[in-house]
Amino acid sequence: MLALIQRVRRASVSIDGAVVGQIAAGLLVLVCAEQGDTSAQADKLLAKILKLRIFSDAQGKMNRCVQDLDGAGLHGGLLIVSQFTLVADNSGGNRPSFTQAAAPELGRLLYDYVVQQARAAHSEVATGVFAADMQVELVNDGPVTIPMRVVPTVGG
Repeated sequence: MLALIQRVRRASVSIDGAVVGQIAAGLLVLVCAEQGDTSAQADKLLAKILKLRIFSDAQGKMNRCVQDLDGAGLHGGLLIVSQFTLVADNSGGNRPSFTQAAAPELGRLLYDYVVQQARAAHSEVATGVFAADMQVELVNDGPVTIPMRVVPTVGG
């Protein structure tokens, strides 16, 4: 599974002009399931996202994760948006190929699973709508943008 994580001051997702998900400060997480991904990769990806230390501590060092903010009563929302184009392969020309993306059924299943697990582990989770034509607005804080990929482990 792939994710692109952006530390944001605020972010929102709209469909046809109506806001369907928004957060104040926290993480905008664009998520893509690849062919062959399972809930095990989803679990590993979410665990890494929740513990990713990209928020400043009192000394200005990136030593805090989104869950540290949540536990301190500060804003630390997650806005999780499906984004199959993260797997874009443009090595063969100018038109990207998305053949490594999971089939829509598996993609939806794993996206929904990530959202469900995130809501069980974190107090503030907002989402986009799977496969919808969405407009995402954000104020990137830093800017801090981190790509992340979790691949299957041998034997599991």
